Formats: sequence, structure tokens, C-alpha cells
Amino acid sequence: MISAPSSTKLPVVPRPARDERLSSWLNRLAQLYAMPTDVFLEHCGLSLRDATALEWRLGGGEGPILASLTGMTIEALRTMTFEEIAPHARRMVALGNRYVCRGCSPGIHRKRAAFPWNFWCREHDLRFDACGGRKLGEWLPETALTLLDFNAHDGAARLTDWAHGREDGVPSIPQLLDFLTTRHRRSSPPSLTEQPILSLAARRANHDFLTRPIARQALLIIVPEYDRVAPVLAKPVRAGLLSLTQGSLLQNYALAVGIGRLSADPVGYAASVLLASDGEGEQRLRQALQGWPLALRRRIYGRFQRLNGMGAQSGRGTAQSQKFRFTQSHIDARRIS
Repeated sequence: MISAPSSTKLPVVPRPARDERLSSWLNRLAQLYAMPTDVFLEHCGLSLRDATALEWRLGGGEGPILASLTGMTIEALRTMTFEEIAPHARRMVALGNRYVCRGCSPGIHRKRAAFPWNFWCREHDLRFDACGGRKLGEWLPETALTLLDFNAHDGAARLTDWAHGREDGVPSIPQLLDFLTTRHRRSSPPSLTEQPILSLAARRANHDFLTRPIARQALLIIVPEYDRVAPVLAKPVRAGLLSLTQGSLLQNYALAVGIGRLSADPVGYAASVLLASDGEGEQRLRQALQGWPLALRRRIYGRFQRLNGMGAQSGRGTAQSQKFRFTQSHIDARRIS
């Protein structure tokens, strides 16, 4: 039940920033009138005193009440909510800023910054940074990022369409994420190229780290740029959709790149992962591919067989099998004493 609202319009109402989310604007209004947000909403006559809950649905009279108090139209208020987001994607929306823009005011939370696949601030034409302050440029040079951005934009576009319920691509977003996060090889300790340079004494002191098994997922094959720069213990991501909701800035950027690449060339990239897999990993990958269209799976398996046959024919000469080259870096891990 909604209590009786204040009958007078608020004397001062700052305009919402472009793309500002409703909870951010209400919090700023509450601060302006020196009230906690829940007290401010109660003063407005709203029984629902959680600003983030209002972002999902302005119903039961909340819209008209806020419109009368602030002078905003109901439609303008609704554009600040996430009511257009499909139910299957609502878990993707963070309570606050998932990433931060150096040019934005800290008190303004924009809708784009709530999603894990948006990596650029449209208002300032800047890359988002992680909330802890780390930048993508700390892992990858700008030249590499510029090239990866093409795939990341494609992946983000598909994810945005999926979140709005208008994505009908095949394979679907959940299927692509399941494949990207499937382990293509048995977990193995850090390879020699993944280990820091340590003295013999330091190696003994860090034996647990040097022998800890690390999950090897398809993402590392499809986005080898991520494999080369990601901290070894942070390379694995959560399975499926959780990979995005709980991923770091670097992980989510790599996932968006992976979705973009798989969308553009599902046959080539899926076959390359199969080529890099071991026996158990190949079975897991085939299981992940079960939901893909039959015609597409046949093309993938046909490409895989041809590539595997080419590798076998090359023997032990300079043209080693591609599968050996993909896995060589992880075989070194077995030599750790």
C-alpha cells in the first residue's frame, strides 16, 4: 500500500544525467535534501523504499507520484529503469557501476556501466576502468586493444540484443558462453612460460603455486591474447552465464571478444579448440556443441578432421601437427619438480 505522498512539488530537482539510472538519480535527490534514500522515498509517498527495486518496474502508482513531485514525465522516468531488459538477463545488471569512467562524476551511475559487456563510456569516449582502478591498457597495449575492439564490439552488440530479448542468432549467447568456458584440456600447473622468474629457493617456497592445477578453457584458444597476459591464477572464468556476472574487467573483455569471434567464424574457432583438446576435453567440447545446429556441427567436425589429418601427415618434420603446437606450452608444466 502506498502512503499519502507529499502534495507539493520538490523545490529543486536536478536534471538526470544522460543514461543515468533511476537509483542513481534518486540517491542524488535524497542527498540534496539531506535524507537517506529510503527516508526520502517514504517522504515521497512510496511504499517501495528500495531505489534499485524501482528500476525494474514503476508500477502501482510509483511513476505518477515521482512525476508529480519532480516534474518529470512518466516516460522519462521509465527510460531510467531497466524494464526493457528481458528476465533471463536481469542477473547481468549490477547494483551500481560495474566499471568506472575517469571522466564521469563518481556520484552518477549510468545504465551502460551496469552491464559486464560495455567497455566504453559514450559520454566521454573513454574506456571504462575496473572499479579497483586497473585499466585494460595495463594488460594489453593500445595497438592490440584497437584490433581486439572490433571483436569486442561485435560480441557486445550480440549480448545487448540478447539482454533486450531480440537476439535470435545461432548458436545462442548461452551456448557460446558454455563453449567458451568448457575445459578443453585436463587442468595443469602453470607452464614454464606462465611462471615468473624465480630463484631455486623461491621456487621451493612457492611450490604450491607452481604445482597448482589451472583449468584450461576454450577461451584461452579462441582469445590467445588473453591467455598471454592474464594472471595465471585468474585465467579460469566461471561456467556459462556466471562467467560474465562474476568476471573481472579483463575476463569479460576476453569473453566479449570470444563471442564476437565465434559469431563471425564458428566453424574455424570451434575446430581449432577441438584440435587443441585432449581426449577428455574433446568429449566435453562435443557435449557443449550438442545444442548447436546439426549442419553447423557437421561442418565443425569436418574441419577438425581435415586439420587433424594434415597435422598427422606432417609427422615430425618442421611442419609439426597443429595440435602439438597448441598444447606444447602446457606440457612443460609436467616437468615441474
